[in-house]
Amino acid sequence: MTMRRDVHDELRARLHEAAGAHEPDRARILARIERGMTEQTRPDHRATRPPVFGWVRVVSATAAVAGVLGVGGYAVASAVKDEVPPQKVAVTATPTPSPDPTSRAPEPPVDPKPSTQEPEPSKPPARTPSTSVTAAPPASGTEDGPLWSDGSVDPHSNDFWAQSNITLKTSEQLTSLTVELRVAQTGGVTNAGAWRSLPEDDFTLTVGERDGFLVYTWVLKEGRTVPKGEWVFAGQYNHQRGGRDAKDDTYTASAAAGSEQAAVKGDFAARDDNDSSDDGDS
Repeated sequence: MTMRRDVHDELRARLHEAAGAHEPDRARILARIERGMTEQTRPDHRATRPPVFGWVRVVSATAAVAGVLGVGGYAVASAVKDEVPPQKVAVTATPTPSPDPTSRAPEPPVDPKPSTQEPEPSKPPARTPSTSVTAAPPASGTEDGPLWSDGSVDPHSNDFWAQSNITLKTSEQLTSLTVELRVAQTGGVTNAGAWRSLPEDDFTLTVGERDGFLVYTWVLKEGRTVPKGEWVFAGQYNHQRGGRDAKDDTYTASAAAGSEQAAVKGDFAARDDNDSSDDGDS
């Protein structure tokens, strides 16, 4: 009885020693399991042994392993646990795309430096020489120096259209001349044209509404002259139907003859000429 116990104790000690020195080959075990699974899934795989013997082999292997675990117990489990280190899964980071070799990184903006120069004072725009003539003294009547004037409504005017005539006479050559006709807005007064008996290219004409008047302005161009003689400036306009009263219409003219200035003005009021006749003896 004592001898059997000693044999068991010696067997147990050797099993403990064998379990402690055992190093399982995990790679070989996994390879065998994968190979076995692969052979079982092959369609042309044929069992080399009858199913009964296969099950007997499995049961025998299971019993042997159970016996070793019963003898080794905690020692085998500890050895296996210490042998297999925890596995870590390496995660590859997403590669950063390399920059296009043909592209160029933007250059940083240049650091502006405060200017040490004081800004130059702005220069006033250059003035062009004025071509206007020195203003003549205010007109006091229809005649001044070498200049004479008269205003009248053209006899060809009708119930819808009219023409105002300004007649100027000069006894000397004029080096400047400005003529202005002002037609009062009595209703429907609109520009219908204008003319003058002097060359058209010698004057600049403007027509526009101003302060309740339709205004015609003729200005002699620089370098041009008006010779001695009698000249007419006429403004044409439409108006409301019916006779139109021109009592509020006016004109002005200013001129220069050398160093002498002249200015005239007037209106378009109707004037009656009474001709007297001598009675003769019968």
